[in-house]
Amino acid sequence: MNKEIRDYIDKSVLCWLATATPSGEPNVSPKEVFAAYGDEIIVANIASPQTVKNIKQNSQVCISFIDVFVQKGYQIKGEAEIVTPDSEGYTEMEAELLKLTNGEFPFVSITRISIKQSKAIIAPRYILYPDTTEQQQVENALKTYHVQSVK
Repeated sequence: MNKEIRDYIDKSVLCWLATATPSGEPNVSPKEVFAAYGDEIIVANIASPQTVKNIKQNSQVCISFIDVFVQKGYQIKGEAEIVTPDSEGYTEMEAELLKLTNGEFPFVSITRISIKQSKAIIAPRYILYPDTTEQQQVENALKTYHVQSVK
């Protein structure tokens, strides 16, 4: 995992974890508690029984995260494993995720994702209008979402 991917994970407040059943039926679930962990990504399993069930049957996943104002981020494809309290390394992973939650979100297992592929996600504006700066993109996003700029 390179520094840029790690930075986007650190500044993203939500990610989307896509899984599929063995027959290919897709499921996408928002995740609020996640972190870079070495060269892997770890996600707290808070309230997503379908995600856990799917991973146990089909370990191939895709996780995406973006900075919602800059509108850039990453899509990661990889292999997931459900880590339970009796698994090796659980305590260390749990400690990393608890730093994010201050104990406010209970979880009983963790999804650990080994990265196989990554690609950048960028808003279409950057492609259609190559002179667009990140600052312009933030200003446009703030206007679109009716958010007052913080100075």
